[in-house]
Amino acid sequence: MKITRFYILFLGLLCSLPVFAQNDTINVLDEVFLTDIKLKDFSTGQQVTVLNDSVLKKNGALLTSALNFNTNIYFKENGLGMVSSPSFRGTTASQTAVLWNGININSQFNGQTDFNALNAGGFDNISVRGGGGSVVYGTGAIGGTVHLNTNLDFTGKTKQDIFFQYGSFNTLDARYKIKTSRKKWSLSLAAARNSSDNDYEWPIEDRKNENGEFYNSNLNLGFAYRLNEKNTLKFYSEIFDGERHFSLIRPSETKTKYQNFDTRNLLEWVGEFGDFISVARLAHLNENYKFYGNITENQSSSGKAQILIGKYDLNYSISKTLELNAVLTNTYTDGSGSGITENIRNIFSSAFLMKHRPFQKFQYELGIRKEITENYESPLLFSAGTHYDFTDFYSLKMNISRNFRIPTYNDLYWAGAGNLNLRPETSNQVELGNHFKHRNLKFSLTGYYIKIDDMIRWLPSSNNIWRPRNEEKVETYGIEVLAGWGKEIFKDHQISASGTYAYTVSENMNKGYQLIYVPFHKATGALTYAFKDFSIDYQLLYNGEIFTRSDNNSRYNMDAYTVSNLGISYDLGKTSTYKIGARVLNILNEEYQSVENRWMPGRNFNIYLNLNF
Repeated sequence: MKITRFYILFLGLLCSLPVFAQNDTINVLDEVFLTDIKLKDFSTGQQVTVLNDSVLKKNGALLTSALNFNTNIYFKENGLGMVSSPSFRGTTASQTAVLWNGININSQFNGQTDFNALNAGGFDNISVRGGGGSVVYGTGAIGGTVHLNTNLDFTGKTKQDIFFQYGSFNTLDARYKIKTSRKKWSLSLAAARNSSDNDYEWPIEDRKNENGEFYNSNLNLGFAYRLNEKNTLKFYSEIFDGERHFSLIRPSETKTKYQNFDTRNLLEWVGEFGDFISVARLAHLNENYKFYGNITENQSSSGKAQILIGKYDLNYSISKTLELNAVLTNTYTDGSGSGITENIRNIFSSAFLMKHRPFQKFQYELGIRKEITENYESPLLFSAGTHYDFTDFYSLKMNISRNFRIPTYNDLYWAGAGNLNLRPETSNQVELGNHFKHRNLKFSLTGYYIKIDDMIRWLPSSNNIWRPRNEEKVETYGIEVLAGWGKEIFKDHQISASGTYAYTVSENMNKGYQLIYVPFHKATGALTYAFKDFSIDYQLLYNGEIFTRSDNNSRYNMDAYTVSNLGISYDLGKTSTYKIGARVLNILNEEYQSVENRWMPGRNFNIYLNLNF
């Protein structure tokens, strides 16, 4: 019998399931320092999980793998290293916002972020927050947000990290990171290089993955300088340079490739004046891509966008239990491309936030946001969240919000097809989260419901030209589980286990069909055992059956699949850490694909060396 949305929310409020998650690599927000202060201060009623450097190294350089094996986000991937699109709580790829040190970096052209165009080696941690976040983070924050953080401190210590990994298909993953600071300044520098011939065998017709090679290089810089006790300047910068040859479905197809060169710069001035904290930000983002429809020819289509963001954030602590926050933002975008005439878009927004803890066990927050632009009519957004600690063992969280996604450059300005009358997509949502903690066990169960109006879709018009329209209404609802357990069972013997589970219904309300590439079921798990300097870990990913046709024709369903990885490592260091290790990926040689006719690799291997000093 079909589970209704009301039962799902009731289940999210009352039930509990025995699932585990490891504490050494995945943490709740309060245990980790983040540069994105809003993520910590204004996530009441929502859970934020943090993937630290250790888990990011287990899953390779491309961000898709780390999130796929450790979160409830489903990814459809056009082959290893190819275009990777997320579905967070049953929403589309453009309804997941990606934040770089608090700045939204979703593409101005299609509104999405390709997670295989992000090198995990450039960041100190990756944070994931489920549910709406448009009041704080703007467009696209409907299903959830993914945060890429660079952390700075003034501890006076210097740490260096060198990671080198080589594996099947001539795959190279090299990373270097240094963090150093004094009382007045702090520096973080991270460089990464990832490349692969990517010529793995397909499970059909004795074929290999053709034209799948790729490389990318990434440089991340963070610097802070204390002018005096009350004023600090911070600067963040990132450069990403990548090239991918898109894998062929058939050998007769023309070989293509895609190049992108992106730069991001952020200057921040933090001032503390009594009960006021003032943060002024100025960011410049550059998005630049070229697509070659035939790699033997020197002809390409292209797009470029220059984004300038000015942001002022003023926080006022009325008391130890009550704080107010006003945020003013102006975003200026100048974009053009092969199919888009040059166009300028300017958006001004204002937001007001309040957080209050009237007594020790209870806190709540409220927020509103409004944008002003000539390009479309923006709705008034709101959010409200509560958190109540009933006991040391159990707490209850609740959050409601209205969120949105603005039309992209392609939607508005594509030559001959853009629609200047488009309205932003809007969503109303509610979630209930149960959180349990007992000794070494942490567990959470969340139920949610999202209703999305004015979904933008590209559909054929009367003259057979595809144009974007505000066409569909979609509702998604489900439950999410995340928990954690770890313990020293004997002297020098540690064990931890992990698991997540998501049940997701995402339906077109006009026709009642499940959206394509949204599995009803997804689960992940991991088990780690360590004895002195030796450790072994096991990872598992299960994705349920999915529809690939909008009418849910079962003839074209993609089968469920289970992928598992096994890794071992040994630490040679005494005062410093010198770790060697090896991993077997897809150890059971599962034949699977997450996008139709886009096969993923079978069993493959890598070895690595990690130096920390």
